[in-house]
Amino acid sequence: MADIDIPQHLIDLESTAWTEQQKSRLTVNSAAAVQQAVREHAAAAGVSRYQVEAALKRAVRHPES
Repeated sequence: MADIDIPQHLIDLESTAWTEQQKSRLTVNSAAAVQQAVREHAAAAGVSRYQVEAALKRAVRHPES
């Protein structure tokens, strides 16, 4: 998979959602904000939103990889 540039605002949104999820407190608003930002970034970058989402989750959930 090609390297995908993940802007800081996406990392911040996903970090918030991931923290909420780990505490079993994920809100619809947090999840929707991440998905909307992923869709917008994917469209602007001309890549699949699935690739953006996978790269984003990897960056937030497994930063050491």
